[in-house]
Amino acid sequence: MTANTGHSVALSFEDGVTRFISVTPGQTVADASYRARINIPLDCRDGACGTCKAFCESGSYDGGDYIEEALTEDEADAGYCLPCQMTPESDLVLRISGTAEMAKSGVGRFTATIEQLHWYADNTAGLTLSVEDREQLAYLPGQYMNVLVPGTDQQRSYSFSSGPDAEQLTFLIRTAPDGAMTTYLKERAAVGDTLVLEGPKGSFFLREVKRPVLMLAGGTGIAPQLAMLEKIAQAAAGGAAPAHPIHLAYGATWDKDLIEVEALERYAAAIPGFTFSTIVADAESQHPRKGYITQHLLPEHLNDGDVDVYLCGPPAMVDAVRRYFAGEGIEPANFYYERFAVGAVPAPALAGAGAA
Repeated sequence: MTANTGHSVALSFEDGVTRFISVTPGQTVADASYRARINIPLDCRDGACGTCKAFCESGSYDGGDYIEEALTEDEADAGYCLPCQMTPESDLVLRISGTAEMAKSGVGRFTATIEQLHWYADNTAGLTLSVEDREQLAYLPGQYMNVLVPGTDQQRSYSFSSGPDAEQLTFLIRTAPDGAMTTYLKERAAVGDTLVLEGPKGSFFLREVKRPVLMLAGGTGIAPQLAMLEKIAQAAAGGAAPAHPIHLAYGATWDKDLIEVEALERYAAAIPGFTFSTIVADAESQHPRKGYITQHLLPEHLNDGDVDVYLCGPPAMVDAVRRYFAGEGIEPANFYYERFAVGAVPAPALAGAGAA
């Protein structure tokens, strides 16, 4: 938003729910929250008790007036703030203590229509949806939605692969034998079908780029990274290119599992300092880089630990990458990750369990 209309503030709760509010110039975050009927923790409203203390994940603000007992100097320097006193100077992402339910702000529920169902391979689908009241669905790049499987009482979680400003939503779906969503997509799904979505949710999302960034993705874990890159590309097009390099290492078990590579090539052309590499684990592949993603990371990608890492992949991949960093004696400045289940795919092949 512009300075004349205020700023957008994302309130990220402990249960993974994110709610967005609009804060007008000179208005505090707490006042804007309550006007939006989101009851974040609050007591004194005077910067004296610290009840509303939150952590600013991204953005700049005027901290306002408060006493040391409510917020120490060290806490303020570390990024903590008091919503009852702070006024945004840019769009913000705040980590709020407590759950959305405690704040009397439930998960959003949206109705969507299938516009396109595209099969990259027999085990990977791309889903494009149009959403009623699209302007009401705000999300951070990297977050996910729960999708109710038609005709069942089950739901599945999928990360957005589209940027937050996209008119239509896109998701990448890895199928699983006899899975509820797999059965629906392969046997019944058709353009025009109605789906119900709940969210957005998740604490895996893009923060302000303050240092070099290393993105790691396995299989359809590329989806949230695509949403992040779209956001970065939009900023670059508007003259706010990232001041630090960004590298993406994208691993797959088989050649057919590498998808949306053309999109990555477009982002490489649109984002100054962005590079990517693709890796295939299959020993029979003709791909120029084979093995595990950790075998293809260079010292400049790790930057002696002064790097923000965004990792999305199956649990075994996340654990393997953590072991790799430990084995290399690297402790990233920030390590954000999202785990997901990938059905029958041999997850360790994506990252190299025990590679360290």
